[in-house]
Amino acid sequence: MAAVKQHDYHLVDPSPWPIIASFSALAMALGAISWMRDASVGPYLFALGLAGILYTMYAWWSDVVDEAEHQGAHTPVVQMHHRYGVILFIASEVMFFVAWFWAYFHFSLFPDGYQAVADVTGATWPPKDIELLDPFLFPLLNTLILLLSGTTVTWAHHALLEGDRDGLKNGLWCTVILGFIFSCVQAYEYHHAAFTFSGHVYGATFFMATGFHGFHVIVGTIFLAVCLIRAYKGHFKSNHHFGFEAAAWYWHFVDVVWLFLFLSIYLWGSDFGAAVMHGAGH
Repeated sequence: MAAVKQHDYHLVDPSPWPIIASFSALAMALGAISWMRDASVGPYLFALGLAGILYTMYAWWSDVVDEAEHQGAHTPVVQMHHRYGVILFIASEVMFFVAWFWAYFHFSLFPDGYQAVADVTGATWPPKDIELLDPFLFPLLNTLILLLSGTTVTWAHHALLEGDRDGLKNGLWCTVILGFIFSCVQAYEYHHAAFTFSGHVYGATFFMATGFHGFHVIVGTIFLAVCLIRAYKGHFKSNHHFGFEAAAWYWHFVDVVWLFLFLSIYLWGSDFGAAVMHGAGH
């Protein structure tokens, strides 16, 4: 009688993955430090730790998928708390990007606010000798790509709700391909940018904000690609598909962050934005 489950919650079975992830992260950190200090063992230790982290991610999430699809452990109550967890995670990601936007606006709005800022901006924004990117070329193209990907992932979601498996797969295919194209376009833009990360505060703020967003696009693309593989395996039901739902929420978050990046850093921070602001001032 004591073994009979009397509640809707999921009590996780003992798992080796937390401790393996911890030691893998330690190995990766020690390897990175050794690598930066030019120790010969550094790259190998870092690679070993990274491999452990990647395998742990695969194995741990495979266990979670098995709990959802085969063990019936993800009851409505468990799914509800998963949603709370993803909402809090996305909220923490919002605050992460707030820091980069804060840094950019701090320097751009008050380039001569006080001496420490003036020393790194030259008391003007953008700093002298910075050749800005044209917002109406690759940045606008990537904006259209991400907006389109937001519609295709929504198409996939609605197809799933209607029991249309082909629509689910096609929508996910389109979204994954668009995410990959976005990353390729951004890599090309970075390669041909007239400024670098180091040497001035403009490059540092630009590449940190847009680069971390690019990393999130890659993560989101992988997330949706896993959902596509699961769709081909017959996973997800119209009333039980939180794994896909979380991926869709994450992707929409990535879309919204990019819109703010495009409007503030690319458009408002460009020569076009400066001309518009100058005209509005008159």
